[in-house]
Amino acid sequence: MQRVEPQDFSRVLSSMCTRPHPRAREAAERFLATNPGDPGTYEAVSELETEAVEMLGTITGLPNPEGYIASGGTEANIQAVRIARNRADTDRPNMVAPESAHFSFNKAADLLNVELRTAPTDADHRADMEAMAELVDDDTVVVIGVAGSTEYGRVDPIPAIADLARDNDALCHVDAAWGGFVLPFTEKRWHFGHADVDTITIDPHKMGQAAVPAGGLLTHSQALLDELAVDTPYLESKSQATLTGTRSGAGVASAVAAMEELWPMGYRRQYYESMENAEWLAEQLAARGHDVVEPELPIVAADMTMPVTEDLRRRGWRISKTGADEMRVVCMPHVTKSMLRSFVADLDWF
Repeated sequence: MQRVEPQDFSRVLSSMCTRPHPRAREAAERFLATNPGDPGTYEAVSELETEAVEMLGTITGLPNPEGYIASGGTEANIQAVRIARNRADTDRPNMVAPESAHFSFNKAADLLNVELRTAPTDADHRADMEAMAELVDDDTVVVIGVAGSTEYGRVDPIPAIADLARDNDALCHVDAAWGGFVLPFTEKRWHFGHADVDTITIDPHKMGQAAVPAGGLLTHSQALLDELAVDTPYLESKSQATLTGTRSGAGVASAVAAMEELWPMGYRRQYYESMENAEWLAEQLAARGHDVVEPELPIVAADMTMPVTEDLRRRGWRISKTGADEMRVVCMPHVTKSMLRSFVADLDWF
């Protein structure tokens, strides 16, 4: 079979994943064949998963967290909706989210038979609270906020969303899959310590520099996590709350290794470097006459013509578009200033 090499990150500007930290890579290889889905048999990786959840709790302002390491943000978001649906007393469950919510909530709606109601965002791409409130009713089981949106890196007013959920006897879920490892170094109010939040998605395999797959689902309550539990009579452990059964321990071990190595100072340094790069790129694009959405977190969106973006792709740059057809660049840890200078130099050819 012909040898195929993995994607080179040297021109990847669109991904929300990055090269894993060397310690995370090594840990993933060591625990590759273990299965945290069977904790009674694979005790070592089960203990590591407990440690990973505790560390994620520290990052998200939650003492004594409950949860697990998922395959990614999609699984964690689906599971959060499943918790909300299972605890509710309604035959017509719905969830309310801003239109900036990740497409995984469309999957959750389809899989779980929960109606997805999306509210428009405001002029700065954040959840419009009046529009959100208009969609909530007695059958709403969860109200969703985004902390680091995938298109613009915006943070919704999470405390207000949590209040809206509580006033309507619904759960509050925060999707911080990408933003969770940069927001601790900002003044944003987004986690369990800031608001009456019930569940959070946070992915170590994004800005956390763990190996893929390593997502995270957290909650403050064992009772909420138990809403997911099913019996597993032939395993040594007798119940399971995860969506997948067999899971590689690689994600669990790499998440712990990355967080032990980088939390908090390594992630703090990474945040400031990424923000500096995002602000530099935004300035360069604005100076060339492009309309730029000012970066709040390390994501840059700019109004570019389709021929330009296609030409950039032909030169090897991996870039993506927002729903409004703006060019989108995610300043992940592998995106260096030198890399961005080369990108701008290529842009100047057009």
